[in-house]
Amino acid sequence: VRNSRDVAIMKLNIAYPVTGANKMIDITDPKILSIFMDKRMSSEVAIDALGEEFTGYVAKIGGGNDKQGFPMKQGVLVPGRVRLLLKEGSSCYRTRKDGERRRKSVRGCIVASDISALSLIITKKGDAEIPGLTDVTTPPPSWPQACR
Repeated sequence: VRNSRDVAIMKLNIAYPVTGANKMIDITDPKILSIFMDKRMSSEVAIDALGEEFTGYVAKIGGGNDKQGFPMKQGVLVPGRVRLLLKEGSSCYRTRKDGERRRKSVRGCIVASDISALSLIITKKGDAEIPGLTDVTTPPPSWPQACR
C-alpha cells in the first residue's frame, strides 16, 4: 500500500490473546519497519521501536500478505514469491474436489519490503498498558457449552 507521497506503508495487525483484542496500526517510517525485515514467521521480535507504549513488549510474527494479496507460507525459506503444488490439508489452499492439487503462488516466510500487512501476536507484556489492546477485555463467545 502506498500513500500520496509514494511512501511505503505496512499495516501491523497486533493481537493480544489474553484479552482477545487486536489493533491495527499503519507504519510509514522505514526505520521502524527495519526491526521486522529479514525475520522469519514465528520468530519473536521486541517491538519497542513502535512507540513508548510498546516498551518491554515482545511479539511473534504470525504471517502476512504482500502488496498483491498473496499470503506468507510457513516453511518456504525465500523472501519472495514462489509457485507451489498444493494439496488437501496445505495452508493457503482449499480443495474443491477429492484428490485435487493445484499450483498456487505464495510468499516465502521471510519478511521483505513488499509485505503490506503483517500479523503480530504479543507473547510478553511490557510495563505500560496499550490503549485499545491490553486494557480491554472482549466477552467470551456465546457458544453452547458443548462446543467449548
